Amino acid sequence: MNACERHRVSLSGVPDGAPVVFAHGFGCNQSMWRFVAPAFEPDHRVVLFDHAGSGGADPSAYDPDRHSSLEGYAADVIGLLDELALGPAVFVGHSVSSMIGVLAANRRPDLFDRLVLVGPSPRYIDEPGYVGGFTAEEIDELLATMDTNYLGWSELLAPVIAGNPDRPELGQELTDAFLHTDPEPGRRFARTTFLSDNRADLPAVRTPSLVVQCRQDAIAPLTVGRYVHEHIPGSRFTLIDAVGHCPNLSAPAALVSAMRDFLDS
Repeated sequence: MNACERHRVSLSGVPDGAPVVFAHGFGCNQSMWRFVAPAFEPDHRVVLFDHAGSGGADPSAYDPDRHSSLEGYAADVIGLLDELALGPAVFVGHSVSSMIGVLAANRRPDLFDRLVLVGPSPRYIDEPGYVGGFTAEEIDELLATMDTNYLGWSELLAPVIAGNPDRPELGQELTDAFLHTDPEPGRRFARTTFLSDNRADLPAVRTPSLVVQCRQDAIAPLTVGRYVHEHIPGSRFTLIDAVGHCPNLSAPAALVSAMRDFLDS
């Protein structure tokens, strides 16, 4: 089984168009891009895929050792791009996939034309001189709850991630996505996500990058988005009028507009 089959790659758009690769966040799958990706099909080759242990990815794609760090996921992305051989791609990473994209681009800059980092966070835990949005105790409690009660954790956290309490269908969609994720890889991916520290990787980025930040985000607050922007040399920062951590669902038109401005510049 090749990499495209393992990760359930879906191709659309213009066959000879510049490639745009969309990577979903923790606990999600490629369907989370259904309101954004079609906007790029008229003039790009659009690539969607599922991370190992997520969505419709083949179970064989997940390896507990390989995927115990974000480097393993970055290696998967590199393998996909090598196999697709579409040329340097625009990589659009949501949430944890932002840092996966950073790691992959730092390792193989020849495969990446630009990075679009949507709601990125290089470190979720507060430390002296750095505000990640969570205390170490809060992250420990979150992971412990996930270990003991995955269903309850999903139902509790998904609406917080989605934000927009006036639009409960967004939180319900995330809840459903979490519950359709195999709990064991899901718990491990959560631990890898929330305990990683990729701050030192940001200054090494040489791929032109856009940081897209929602004005209100409980998972990756504004201070974190600005930190990423300030530490990636030459990056652009766009604050969109959206609430929650998933503008690909809650404000797709604003996200598409920000991306278009960046890609057309």
